[in-house]
Amino acid sequence: MKNGTLCADQVQAGTTDERSADELAGDISDRFPSDELGLDIVEPMYRSLPLVLASPHSGRDYSEAFLAASRLDALALRRSEDSFVDELFAGARGLGAPLLRAHFPRAYVDPNREPYELDPSMFVDSLPEGVNTQSARVRGGLGTVARVVADGSEIYRGKLCFEDADFRIRKFYRPYHAALTELIQVTKRRFGFVILIDCHSMPSVGGPMDSDAGSKRADFILGDRHGTSCHPVVTLTAERVLKQRNFTVCRNTPYAGGFTVQHYGCPKEGVHALQIEINRATYMDEARICRGPQFAGITAEMTRVVAAVGRIDPVVLDAARCSPGDLIP
Repeated sequence: MKNGTLCADQVQAGTTDERSADELAGDISDRFPSDELGLDIVEPMYRSLPLVLASPHSGRDYSEAFLAASRLDALALRRSEDSFVDELFAGARGLGAPLLRAHFPRAYVDPNREPYELDPSMFVDSLPEGVNTQSARVRGGLGTVARVVADGSEIYRGKLCFEDADFRIRKFYRPYHAALTELIQVTKRRFGFVILIDCHSMPSVGGPMDSDAGSKRADFILGDRHGTSCHPVVTLTAERVLKQRNFTVCRNTPYAGGFTVQHYGCPKEGVHALQIEINRATYMDEARICRGPQFAGITAEMTRVVAAVGRIDPVVLDAARCSPGDLIP
């Protein structure tokens, strides 16, 4: 157990249920009702690919209480979203892979962080022991409960109580990772391995708090924690598909992969994790937060990427059951 959720190296050990993988897969959506937990799982009719997709930052259910507590309007808050990314990867269902979607916004609670990365300056009370107050993400204002949005604007009118943050983590963050862990377990049981694709989008130009501030970004950035979160063939396959379609692609800069791929990716245990960042200018109007004329085209491209990654020879991936450092090309 790591940070309250199952580690990637515990996925195999956790699958003790005697039911078949298909039976388990059919139960997951029932155990994680979207109306209660702020998430849903788009399940295929039949699991035919060894993939799990997750969209942690496309949620857009903003409560009235959250909006009232913020000094920002709804449009400013939404600029921190990975808007419509869940729709861009919707083709996974037809290919035979599930897609986990957060409905809650990342500005409210961010599932791509440790469970308790919190900035003490945000709270009226002291934080308990065990809270990570020193990470780079916390220092940048982008912890599990963010202090700022992507452009550096402060979110809240006043300070919060730790109880509020703890509620968000227990109510939304924990169920999200419980669902993701179970999807990984079930898929690994069925196929012997699993590839997790963590789906994101990014502003077309680096923001004021980013390492590439003011710079135009590539069309896609693939993050594999510098070769440690998945077999190199996973990253290479996605890269080849995109470059064949004349997109510009970078690896690991400025995004090497967040908490999700770092936490779950463990190639030596048969769990491969890749983060895909899509430049928002390729599919949407960033200022108005609406779908652009190329939306359908990018959706089709993401379906091609998912299909290609799903066709990777399992023999190649099985050979990767060595230490992650041995996988760096």
